[in-house]
Amino acid sequence: MINVFVLQNGRLNQVNIESRNDLEKAAPVWVDLTDPNDEERAWVKSIYGVTLPGEDEVKDIEASARYYEAENGDLHLRTDFLLEEDDGPSRVITVAFILARNMLFSVHNDDLPVFRLVRMRARSRPGSIADYKDVLLDLYATDAEYSADALEGIYQSLEEVSRRVLQKQLTDQDAADALSSIAQEEDLNGRIRRNMMDTRRAVSFLMRGRLLNTEQFEEARQILRDIESLDGHTAFLFDKINFLMDATVGFININQNKIIKIFSVASVAFLPPTLIASIYGMNFRILPELNWDMGYPFALALMLGSAIAPFWYFRRRGWLN
Repeated sequence: MINVFVLQNGRLNQVNIESRNDLEKAAPVWVDLTDPNDEERAWVKSIYGVTLPGEDEVKDIEASARYYEAENGDLHLRTDFLLEEDDGPSRVITVAFILARNMLFSVHNDDLPVFRLVRMRARSRPGSIADYKDVLLDLYATDAEYSADALEGIYQSLEEVSRRVLQKQLTDQDAADALSSIAQEEDLNGRIRRNMMDTRRAVSFLMRGRLLNTEQFEEARQILRDIESLDGHTAFLFDKINFLMDATVGFININQNKIIKIFSVASVAFLPPTLIASIYGMNFRILPELNWDMGYPFALALMLGSAIAPFWYFRRRGWLN
């Protein structure tokens, strides 16, 4: 799908593209392609002379493959954007940016909330965008805001987990649910940290390339400051996640130790009856109680008393609490 945006009075207005002729007539500042097919790629190449990268090229992680200037002067950037979904885990989507002919081209496989938010804001805030580089910087700034919102969601989720973990009685099922929640938040926090690191690299590349004017350069510096502040939040969240993980595992160990203690006490308590039963099970010809009518009840009572006595002693010492 091709989304074409033209700049009118500082607003991004979307142009409806249904054919190649529609694309030729447009004078876009931003061409956004979501999972483009071969025909759409051919339109962009023939009309603008821009070759869009393939999926394998987008996934390269080397700096030389993510930020470079082509022989024809086109500037290529690869940037990761966070995508949170209600029905599944979060993902990182890599977007390929191409800056060519005073236009911004973006290629990605999934529609991203950051892109939708930038389009909505540009329509409602006239004068916020002056050229294609403003669009790119606005995408990076909005990405930082989106990541900050995701971090706030992690804070709220961990607070809920804290209330469950630090309650008076934590069952094994509660602990298992808490560990699952903690693992999900840790994974999301890691993705946000990676996303911000990648955005920092992209913005720094733009600043080093001297492509930005004074106002845009200052905006880029503000984006880097925002990312730096988010790094502190992610580091704090990692510490909190580790604390909750250790606390949950500790409570699981306590519950398991309680079970082991019960078995240990039961084993010790049944040692005296076993000893008595062993004595009376000896095949000696002469036993004092062998011919005694009350010998059998006496042995049973002795075994019962020898079992009760350890339990009474352990309870008095508080070892069963």
